[in-house]
Amino acid sequence: MTSSIQLAKSKIPFVPGTKPSIQNAQLLVSTGVPSLDHVIGGGLPVGTIILIEEDTYGSYGRIILKYFMAEGVVSSHQLLVASQDLKPTQLVAELPAVAVDSITCPPPQDEKMQIAWRYQNMRKIDTSPTGGQPFGHYYDLTKTINKNIVEAASIKHWDGSDVRYTAESFGNNAYVDLLKTVQESIKDGQFSISSEPEKRNILRIAIHSLGSRLWLNEKEETMTGDLLKFFYCLKSLLRNAYAVAMVTIPAHHFDNSDAVVERTEHLSDIALRLESFAGSAKEANPIFSDYHGLLHIRKLGALNSLAPHYPESVDLAFKLRRKKFVVEVLHLPPELPGTAQREQDEIVPLARDCSSGARKSRLDF
Repeated sequence: MTSSIQLAKSKIPFVPGTKPSIQNAQLLVSTGVPSLDHVIGGGLPVGTIILIEEDTYGSYGRIILKYFMAEGVVSSHQLLVASQDLKPTQLVAELPAVAVDSITCPPPQDEKMQIAWRYQNMRKIDTSPTGGQPFGHYYDLTKTINKNIVEAASIKHWDGSDVRYTAESFGNNAYVDLLKTVQESIKDGQFSISSEPEKRNILRIAIHSLGSRLWLNEKEETMTGDLLKFFYCLKSLLRNAYAVAMVTIPAHHFDNSDAVVERTEHLSDIALRLESFAGSAKEANPIFSDYHGLLHIRKLGALNSLAPHYPESVDLAFKLRRKKFVVEVLHLPPELPGTAQREQDEIVPLARDCSSGARKSRLDF
């Protein structure tokens, strides 16, 4: 019995910045956002693709991608950064630094809420990745990571300026060149499952705004086919490697007449959609005054299990504070502006009986 347990433990190699899932023993890495890790089941499974459908202006999707890359640099993972909209060097230069005071003590459990008695027994929402157990790092958006740390990290850039590979099956050879770059990175870095390196590591692939206007083909009808074939090929490469990919797409740019967004979600393992309040009517709605947008879960992966992880709540929102990006369960404010009157103000005045002077309800005659 002891030998079988030791054999099972030896199958999971120790890799910095990873941990095995308690649900299915799948190796996980952090997204860099602890609250997002908690929502998707503890972290990103190795060998999978997480799809981020960008908000209208793409700002929040880019922030999550920077968290993902910063976590890779701090965890000494190898990075492959690809983008045609922005220079990959610019994305890397804007990576946030690790927060010094990242670990804070939770408030006492017996502390009373002072807002209203009816909210006192509300269930507390745990936004930590594993119920308080630290995993990953916390970052400060007001500071950038040290240049010496970035220069010492293993980072490969791809911007599509020098396309070396072509294929007849793709209309835009940029997709082919990026797939070959991923394949070469897996082979050269010995990230394949069949390889036996001296020390295991993780390859993080960060692809920014895939399928944007700069990825247009000569024939527009082939654009959808190229995007779907790219996801299919990328998924097959990652399934046999110690690698994980985060891909952001501008879903609002597609007319979606052929359901390309839904088909892309199907080819991904985890799919999230960001809905920003900027420029919409919800920005002025007092209900959403504490948040900057909504987070829609489109798909959660089910690896080594019969069913995917299901979060405590699917009503999620995100906020961008001065120093960090946080995902929380959407709650209505205790009192909306302009409605400060309490319940006693809504009580109907009681009628008086002329004979006795005693108070009676309106139903009494």
